[in-house]
Amino acid sequence: MTQIPKHLSIIYADSHVLALSKPSGLLSVPGRIEKDCLETRAQERFESARIVHRLDMETSGILLMALSANIHRTLSKQFENREISKTYIARIAGHPRKNQGEINLPIRCDWPNRPKQMVDHDQGKPSQTVWEIIDREENASRVKLTPITGRSHQLRVHMLALGHPILGDVLYAPPDIIAAAPRLQLHAEKLSFTHPQTEETVNLYDPCPF
Repeated sequence: MTQIPKHLSIIYADSHVLALSKPSGLLSVPGRIEKDCLETRAQERFESARIVHRLDMETSGILLMALSANIHRTLSKQFENREISKTYIARIAGHPRKNQGEINLPIRCDWPNRPKQMVDHDQGKPSQTVWEIIDREENASRVKLTPITGRSHQLRVHMLALGHPILGDVLYAPPDIIAAAPRLQLHAEKLSFTHPQTEETVNLYDPCPF
């Protein structure tokens, strides 16, 4: 396994909120076996840091943390009420016929194949993603993805359902599309939230590395 540098890439920090750039290949929170993660690394420098939301291990980009219990509750409520906007950049296989669209497909855990998720119109939870083509490459497309809901693996499952899985996706893509990139081509590039103390809108940006 490739060693992830210990250096924290800080996007935003004050006495209440911390935002870090999570590298691909690093867990957001400790796993059952692997304990190294962005949260524990952050706590070495910011002892009270608590993660508010998660990114898949293979996904890179903005991860928001709270520095107190009260701030954590407020930010968690913003996520729950869909008051926090997030934008991802992805490279997907092939070329969708349209330049933009909206996916409304319910998702649930594929229990026999955990941690994979699946579309299930009977038992799945409502899931919504807005997508837009940014650029068309020779054999792939760069897209902006805006998740309206926040289901586990939502963007990966929705792109697969669109017929254009994300390059480098070892869980959902066929072997040739996995091999088309050195890592999952999914990055959390923008995040906006209302600061719990100042009530001002904070717009965060972490440039896409691919």
